[in-house]
Formats: sequence, C-alpha cells, structure tokens
Amino acid sequence: MPASNLDSQKAIWPVLRNGLLLLSGAVALGLAVRVLYWRSRSNSIPQIHAIVVLPLRNPGADADQYLADGITEKLISELGRISAVPVISRRSAMSLRRTNRSIPEIARQLGVDGVVDGSVVRDGNQICISVHLSDGNTARQLWKREYSGQLSASLQLGDAIAHDIAQEIRTGVGSPVQVGAPAVHQTDPDVQDAYLQGEYFLNRRSSDSYPEALGYFQNAIEKDPSFAPAYAGLAAVYWELGENGLLECSKAYSQAKLAARKAIELDSNLAEGHAVLAETLADFDWDWTAAEAEFRRALELNPSSSTARFTYAHYLARVGRTHEAISEAQTGLKLDPISLNSYDNVVYAYYAARQYDQGLETIRQAADLYRTSPGNPLHWGLGEIYVEKGNFQKAIDQFALMGDSPHPLGHLGNAYARAGEIEKANQVIAKLRVYVAKDGVGTYEIALVYAGLGRKDEAFAWLEKSYQVRDKGVTFLKIDPCMDPLRSDPRFHNLLHRVGLGG
Repeated sequence: MPASNLDSQKAIWPVLRNGLLLLSGAVALGLAVRVLYWRSRSNSIPQIHAIVVLPLRNPGADADQYLADGITEKLISELGRISAVPVISRRSAMSLRRTNRSIPEIARQLGVDGVVDGSVVRDGNQICISVHLSDGNTARQLWKREYSGQLSASLQLGDAIAHDIAQEIRTGVGSPVQVGAPAVHQTDPDVQDAYLQGEYFLNRRSSDSYPEALGYFQNAIEKDPSFAPAYAGLAAVYWELGENGLLECSKAYSQAKLAARKAIELDSNLAEGHAVLAETLADFDWDWTAAEAEFRRALELNPSSSTARFTYAHYLARVGRTHEAISEAQTGLKLDPISLNSYDNVVYAYYAARQYDQGLETIRQAADLYRTSPGNPLHWGLGEIYVEKGNFQKAIDQFALMGDSPHPLGHLGNAYARAGEIEKANQVIAKLRVYVAKDGVGTYEIALVYAGLGRKDEAFAWLEKSYQVRDKGVTFLKIDPCMDPLRSDPRFHNLLHRVGLGG
C-alpha cells in the first residue's frame, strides 16, 4: 500500500473513531430519554384493578346505534380476553347509557378504578372511533386515541383498541399479561353490518327480538360462511330460545350445538362458542364431563365473561356442587353488579343449596338498588323460596306476576298444589297441556304440578316424557326441592342415572 494512502487513513481514523463515539453516545442518550419517557408515562397511570367500558356514544343517526353498541360489545369481550384485570360485563355497562352520574360515582357503583368511554361516528363506509381511559377515582384522563378505518374493519378496530388499552394498564398490575396481535378477519361490510345488527337484537333479549337476531346472523353466514362470530351469535340465539321455552328443547339445543361447534371449528379461541357448546352438552347431551371442560375453556379464554360464570354456576348446581356454584355466581355478580339477572343467578345458587335465608338476603340487597316491577327475575327467586319456606300465598302472588309461559306456570301450579288449592293446580295442568300439544314445551312443568299434588304415577309419566324429548327440566332433578316427594321412589333414582346425575 502506498505510504501516502496509509498516512491518509491514519489521519482519518481518529476522526471516524471520535465520530462513532459521539454517535453511539447520542444513540445511548436517545435510548435513555426514551426509557425515561415510557417510565414516566407508566407511572402516570395508577394501578388499575378493575375496568368498565361505558357504551360508546353515537352522535349520528339513531339507526347507527347498533354499530356503536356492537363495537362496545367487541371491546368489552376482547378486553376481557386479554386483560389481566376484571372487565365489567356488557349488561351492567349498557345500563349506564344515559346516566348523569360522574365518573367517580360510576366507578364506586361498579367497584372499578378504570373507566373507558368514547364515541363512534360513521360516514358512509368509514368509521371514526374516539376512546379515552380515565382514572375512576379522580376522573383524570389518562390516555386518549382516535381510530379510523373502513366499516368492514370495525370489529378489528375494536380488537386494536382493546389491545392498546391492555398495554396501557398492564404496567399497573402485578403480573403482566401477554398481549398478542388481534386476529384479523377481513370481510364484506354487509357481513359485519348484519352481524352487528344480530348482536344488537340478541342483546335486547325478548321473544320479539330473537327472530330478528336469528335472521341477521343467518344473513351474515350466507354472505360469508367462514365468519365465526356469526355462528357463535346464531348458537346463542338458539340457546336463548330453548332456555326461555320459546322453542322445543331438542330443536333449540341441537341447533345451538351445531352452530357453536362450527364457530369453534373456524376460531378455536372464541370464548362465546365454547360457552354455548358447554350449555348444550349439559342441557341436551347430558354429557357432564365434556360440558365442564368447555365451561373451563370458555373461562380460560375470557375470565371476565359473566355469562359464562353464571351458566357454569348453574351447571355446578345441577351436578350437586352447590358450594362451588355459589362462589361462581358471586364472581359473576362482581362482574355484572347492577343487573337484576345477576342477583337472580346468585339467588338460584342459594336456592339449589337450600340456603333460603341467604337467598332472601340477596334479594333484599337487590331491592335496595332497584324498585321491583312485574316480570323481573326477583319475583321468580322470591316465589321459589317462599314455596320452600311454606309461604304459599306469597309464592303464588310472585309467580302470578310472571305471566302464562310454561316455566312460571309450572311453579305456580306446584305452589297451588302444595297450598291445597287442587282445582287451581288442575287448571294450570290444563294450560300446560296446551303448550305441550302446540310447541312441545312444558312436560317437566306438568310433572312439577303432579309432584306437588302427590300424584306420583302421573308425575313419573310426565318425567318420562320430559326425558324422551330431552326437556332441560330433567337436568335439575338432582337438586330441585319441588321433586322431594319423589326421591324415595326407585323410579326417581333410575331416571337420575339415565340423565347422568346418579350417585
């Protein structure tokens, strides 16, 4: 190498070395500043132990309310799946849609210290979502962000928001949560629109809204047969139809099971699919072991699902694990604290455990928050407990407020029978026979009335019919106090074993 070149390189090297040192120092300084920034930012977010997502506001047309509600639902569900802290249920959150309470008041009522709220604006096929996280104790805004995109990506935007919120609060909890990337399923805007409409009508939970929900979910599936959430929604509708006596159990639960299995086949991490499958395995197949595995999987995927908590509590009660049922129902109540249905689920757990005074105390606690009205579930719990405590007239008054559908009619007839009002009990049986002839619903309820009358042969005859049509009622045989007059009969134990509840 020529000496001149060597000398030139020797001269340049100190300059390069000093430059590299300066550059590395700048990089190190920049990294230090960035670390300090994030540390300061993390410290600005107080420790959050529980969170609520309030209904996203819809400043636009009322016709778009289903969109805001659907994204709220998605945000609650996804945040419950990935967050290390409990997330208040949709039902309690939605009940605060038009509240005038301040954020600290809401936080105290729900037992949370993090409050998420925001708005959804639709402009043609574009949506813009504004979301912020506030300190529940002080109402101080901790974090705010806006998201925009195509309507066809609305559910994915909900996932993204949930993951961002989880990232913000993860530094405040004891054990960090693993937050993966949101699952992406791009689909036609009409598909997501139909799905969100279906969710909107499903969550209204009435005999009039279920057919609407069914139609929208079926429409979404026709347009995109690979869209798993629509199958989970379809499964939930069919389960509700069977649960509320609006469709014969064998038809309702078999359809629910098919749809739930398809949802899981398409997305094995869909907690809602596992929860409905668990219920159908218990209600229809009487496969108690498989049902529990599905319940546990649903809760593993979304520990904040109050629906899964309550249905699992009912499962535990039916198999005789009543103390576990009470604990699970109490957990569900913490997740859904301002819902009469939540209190009713806790009351039922106490009823199944025959802890009637505790059940009455739970109803009293609920009555402190709500003024009871005809048709609400507190009437059901009161009626059941009053019968077992021998207050038959009070029980009759409660069941009479619940209308003429088969479920309350059966318990009303049982109360009449045990009160010695034989003619009225027989009149209830006549009404129930009409339901059985028309819709195939009410076989177990007729057995309830005959058990109350002490007419064992007729009671067992109708229990056998319930068994043949796989009426959900027979899954309560193990713990139903109304069936106590039949328990000493060998036919009862034979039936219990056939349902898989013997031992």
